[in-house]
Amino acid sequence: MNKLAESDKYKVVVVDNLLTGDTSRLIEHANIKFIKADVNKLSDISTIFYSHNFDYVFHFAAVVGVKRTLNNPVMVLEDISGMKNILDLSKNTGVKRIFFSSSSEVYGEPVELPQNEMTTPLNSRLPYAIVKNVGEAFLKSYKQEYGLDYTIFRFFNTYGPLQSKDFVISRFIAAALKGEPITIYGDGIQSRTFCYVDDNINACVKAFEENEMVNDIINIGSDKEIKVIELAEMIKELTNSNSEIIHLPPLPEGDMSRRLPDTSKMKDLLGYEPISLREGLSKLLEQKEYILS
Repeated sequence: MNKLAESDKYKVVVVDNLLTGDTSRLIEHANIKFIKADVNKLSDISTIFYSHNFDYVFHFAAVVGVKRTLNNPVMVLEDISGMKNILDLSKNTGVKRIFFSSSSEVYGEPVELPQNEMTTPLNSRLPYAIVKNVGEAFLKSYKQEYGLDYTIFRFFNTYGPLQSKDFVISRFIAAALKGEPITIYGDGIQSRTFCYVDDNINACVKAFEENEMVNDIINIGSDKEIKVIELAEMIKELTNSNSEIIHLPPLPEGDMSRRLPDTSKMKDLLGYEPISLREGLSKLLEQKEYILS
């Protein structure tokens, strides 16, 4: 939202209940306005919609974080109410398109790699993934019945400055810089891909500004796979840290063995190759104050 607000073409209203968000992550700009509210509460969000007459909506609100979503499954399921609130208000107030943050979690354990938007089955049974899958189904249904356009972003791991310590890279770096143990669930051979936040934002903004990916689904991530233990070692190297790597018991569920998206659509949209993990980590480490704050 910060990038859109920097342009005089847009007026941006950011709505967040601050469960995991923080207003310090928003730029101070005349084109951006923050309202504390909960999209899951119709009384909160309806007033905002009817008083602003939005043209476009980015619905990125959700309960996030593996441990948080596993520990609070009912809270996660409540996000279905928010999805319906956003869709009903959008169709009733003339919104032109909704941009929805889905997740790599919808794929569950991989049955084919890379995970393609159109061919890979969605097989996760976790509440968080189910809610994202339901959200995708809602969007397709509202398009069919009401003509409300949508774009679905299936986000794979993203990292960058100001990220919550709930996420693996920010948690590993913070520990490494402080010389504290880096903790890994299980043996660490589970693999992930990591997308620097600038590439994520550029893809989303291009889809919006260039009217691309209309009524379509796109993976947003990297296609370069790395094991979690290798990630920890790379961060130790880049931070010149002596932190010990400690292995905790594996999570009972939700820690998929591999994630590897097909990013063909994203690369076509961007028109360039996203930056490497090593380069992104180096950029991030130039802004240590954000990590340690």
